[in-house]
Amino acid sequence: MPCEPATPAPLGTATALPPEDRPRIYVACLAAYNNGCLHGRWIDATTPDEIMDEVRAVLADSPLPGAEEWAIHDYEGFEGASLSEYASFDTVCALAEFIGEHGRLGAKVYGYFGNDLSAAVAAFEDYAGAYRSAADFAEELTRDTCTEIPPSLEYYIDWQALARDMALNGEILVFQTGFDEVHIFWTR
Repeated sequence: MPCEPATPAPLGTATALPPEDRPRIYVACLAAYNNGCLHGRWIDATTPDEIMDEVRAVLADSPLPGAEEWAIHDYEGFEGASLSEYASFDTVCALAEFIGEHGRLGAKVYGYFGNDLSAAVAAFEDYAGAYRSAADFAEELTRDTCTEIPPSLEYYIDWQALARDMALNGEILVFQTGFDEVHIFWTR
């Protein structure tokens, strides 16, 4: 075999890479991988051309001559959004930019729409805002639309049930990103 096996790190030492702010992918050489050798590199998701240049360098440095195929074997900094191992670099960079703009919420919206980036981007056109709860949204919406609630009835209104009904009826989408943080989207 043309490559040497990796030496394991001694027990008690950190082998994980430090967390990165910028999304990045790990691209592996498939010729080496299929021959039992790990050969690849972490690449920042900057531009498709820069990523491709890095991939060419990985393949040129492969322990197996004539390596041509590669795959994305890992990724980080995408806030939980999924990437295919054969995702195009245009997709990788566009998703990285989207996650950079919208963070964890963007990843949740992207996943909700079946990893369809154009649908996730379009959803933000109907973003209603962040609230402590969906009930707070329902109450604010009701009060802002000049619906007069008599003081004697105010404590009988179940705002949580109203918000739940709005979600079940398909009027709103609710994404929870923290204990006291939800994000509401209209579903026009």
